[in-house]
This record gives sequence, structure tokens and C-alpha cells, in this order.
Amino acid sequence: MDLQLSGKKAIVTGGSVGIGKATARELAKEGVDVVICARREDVLKQAAEELSAESGRRIVPIVADTTSAESVSGMVRRALDELGGIDILVNNAAAPGGLVLGPLDESEDVDLLSDIDTKVVGYFRCAKAVAPHMRARGWGRIINIGGLAARNAGTFSGLRNAALVHLTKTLSNQLGAHGINVNLVHPGATITERTSAEAASAPLGNDIGRMVDAAEIGYVVAFLASPKSTAIAGEVVAAGGGVGSAVYQ
Repeated sequence: MDLQLSGKKAIVTGGSVGIGKATARELAKEGVDVVICARREDVLKQAAEELSAESGRRIVPIVADTTSAESVSGMVRRALDELGGIDILVNNAAAPGGLVLGPLDESEDVDLLSDIDTKVVGYFRCAKAVAPHMRARGWGRIINIGGLAARNAGTFSGLRNAALVHLTKTLSNQLGAHGINVNLVHPGATITERTSAEAASAPLGNDIGRMVDAAEIGYVVAFLASPKSTAIAGEVVAAGGGVGSAVYQ
């Protein structure tokens, strides 16, 4: 299927490693020029060089901190200058798994607030910065990367993923009439650079019996970023290989 993405311009936050880097790679393979942003300049530049060499597309590294509205605004202004427009935003910057993973007695509110500031308010900041430019063009795609912890109690950091469901639907309500589709992808256990070979090869209790590779999350995001995805708006796409037995209607 031709996703009709050639020539589009994208921003991928948290794009230097993991799901963000894999997503940037898949978009670039489809003909998209991509700004990747993260906080570590050295890792960011290395990723940009690698992805550009692989794809032949323009990959622009921009250091940014999504907990700062000023930093986000500056990143978006530079992305516009570098690429000449923004068609796609992939919100992905966050601490993998979250910062509050233990029992209540060992959990700190400052860590939970940091999780929310980065992954919920950070996504809000980025969407707010790019939306005027997408509205002016009459077209856009915003894909938020959440996590299946939204559907399973156990860690306090999981609540940030549940909050993203509400944020995504509200953005979709407000932006859909302007040609901007907003959707949320919930990865489950995913193979990235951080995953050991032993963990990657171990059987997993999901429908497909294995961990999903970060590239496979990239495939889902690339489709949602494309003009082919118009019928999907304000929705949550679980991408964990069929985790759990619950039925969602």
C-alpha cells in the first residue's frame, strides 16, 4: 500500500532511541523528512546521521525539553524553518515505564508530577505549538504514544497513559474539523535497544506469543500518520500483540 507520505514533514519527540527512533525510521522510509528531538545532543546527532544514511531523507536533530513551553516553541519554530512545514507530530518523549513503579510507601509525588509533566503536559505543549500550523494547511496528524499500563493497575506511573486517552479525544474533538486527525497508540512490552537478547527471545503471554519489535510500532504510527487513516480519529490503538483477555467495545 502506498501510504502517500512522500514529501510530508514530521516531528518525532523522544526520537533518538527506542520507539521514537524506530518510528522516525519508518516515516523516513515512506519519504518523510523528520525532525527528531530529545535532550541528549550526542545521541540525537548520532541517530539523525544513522537514519539519514539509511533512508536518504532529511533528518534534523533538535535538542528540546518537552517540560518547557519555551523549549517546545523554539523547537517547533526551528522545525518550520528547517523543513518548511509540519504535517505530522508524533508525541513520544517520556521516561520508559515511568518513574513511580514501587509501592505507595516508597513512591514520591515529585516523581509522579514529573511523569505527568513530561508525558501528558509535554504532549499538550507540543500539540498546542504545532496545531496552528496544521490548521493553516488544513491537514495534519498527531499521534500520541502511550502505553498499555493505562489498562492495567499496578504502577502509579500508569495513570499518565490513562490521562493520554482523554487528552487525545479532546484534541480530536477540537482539531478534527480542521483536517487534523489525533490518535493514541498503546505499546505493550516492546523490543528496543534497552532490551536484552534473552528478554527479546522469551515467550510472552500475549496473543502472538512474543514481544513486539519497535519497528512494528513504527508501522502502526506510519499508517496513522498517512492520508489513508482519515476514518480513524480520537481512537486508542493497542499495539502489544494482544495482551490480556478483556473485550473493549
